[in-house]
Amino acid sequence: MRANSESPAETTHPRGWYAKLSGTLLLVAGTAILMGIITAEALYPAAYSTHRNTVSHLAAMDDIIVRQPSAAIFNWTMIIAGLLVIVAAYYLYRALQRKAISIPTALLGIGMVGVGIFPANHGNTHTLFAMLAFAAGSIAAILSWKVLSGPLRYICLLLGTAAFVSLVLSFFIDWAPVARLGEGGIERWIVYPVVLWMVSFGAYLASRPAATTVSQPDETTQPEPADQHPAPV
Repeated sequence: MRANSESPAETTHPRGWYAKLSGTLLLVAGTAILMGIITAEALYPAAYSTHRNTVSHLAAMDDIIVRQPSAAIFNWTMIIAGLLVIVAAYYLYRALQRKAISIPTALLGIGMVGVGIFPANHGNTHTLFAMLAFAAGSIAAILSWKVLSGPLRYICLLLGTAAFVSLVLSFFIDWAPVARLGEGGIERWIVYPVVLWMVSFGAYLASRPAATTVSQPDETTQPEPADQHPAPV
């Protein structure tokens, strides 16, 4: 009998590619948001405080003042990253078949697009989309622990919990611990954990193998010949 020297073949599974695509889009979107905010803050042409000013103030202040180039950088970053997250949510569902994670992720993307289209000078419309992004992002991060493994599942759970608790605390801005952070500080405790989750969860999905190793029969393997000697009577 000739031994099979070939390694087992790999067959690609569509869900594996969907997971990698979804993860890549989340990773790119999260990185773009982080770098976009940093760039908009660095190029803001007036006094800007992370204690006093929210992230959305990069696009427009509450007094309707819009300052460039920060506004354009922030708005387009939110719109493009939001669209990437929406597409990522679609492929996330195709990969995992879990609405509990994919729907909040899609709502996060919708909220981000809305924030970019309707800056802070649009009043309640902007607030509605911002709250949608904050709530959906924190919930998606919390629920993602069900599909993660190892320490990362607890890290993402912690990030989502931190964002959700901070969202609740943001309604008590006059409470001393929250007041010390300021409106800008407490909002960043909502935004950055969600962004870090997008990067972490996205990297996890993008690094998953897209192929499954299966054993294939060796066509060159010959069956062992039967015993030619007659059986004893």
